[in-house]
Amino acid sequence: MIADWRSAAPTADVAFLLAFPSLFSIINPIGGALIFDAVTASFSHADRVRVAARVGFYSLLIMFGALWGGAYVLSFFGVSIDAVRIAGGTVVALSGWRLLMSVDQYADRKDRDRQAAAHDPERDPLQMAFFPLTLPFTTGPGTIAVAITLGAERPPDGLGLLAFFIGVSLAAVANAAIIWIAYRFADRVTDFIGATARLVVVRLTAFLLMCIGVQILLSAIGDLIVKWRAV
Repeated sequence: MIADWRSAAPTADVAFLLAFPSLFSIINPIGGALIFDAVTASFSHADRVRVAARVGFYSLLIMFGALWGGAYVLSFFGVSIDAVRIAGGTVVALSGWRLLMSVDQYADRKDRDRQAAAHDPERDPLQMAFFPLTLPFTTGPGTIAVAITLGAERPPDGLGLLAFFIGVSLAAVANAAIIWIAYRFADRVTDFIGATARLVVVRLTAFLLMCIGVQILLSAIGDLIVKWRAV
């Protein structure tokens, strides 16, 4: 039994090394932290800490769901991964575009929103934790498509399958922890770099998010064209 686990260990290592950078690059928690700071500018520090923890937890659940069951769900409903990539790329690109165009509004409304929150006792900052902060800004359709694609590469069965899911699960946990840490200290980072630099980085991150969405969309369409020509 020990020998079997030793033979399966490289599968877990390879799965982690494949999944961690793939998820990290599409999530981009460092750039996301600046977006998080812009969106939650009207919240108190305590509320931002609570929201950051909730976003990290929700992100972990989304990654787990996509890694463990995404391929099975798509197969059950007859949805191809190419369709997920096209839909995900479109949503990510549109989200990046909206953020790119509206980022100035957060700075302009910062003081007004803070005063409104003080006079609105029923307002709960945690309502924003899942939408839009987790989905689509942090672990949106692009991340889901990547996670489903990773999950579809699983071994057929046995210890190799278990080792694979251990590796990709550890990669998801590591990314969720980085998200929580980056968002937890987002206000300190933005205070350190200054308002002007923050605005520039947020705009660049929003533009990068839009480009990632377009790239996912173009890659999916290109793969479909290649498949149609081969038929």
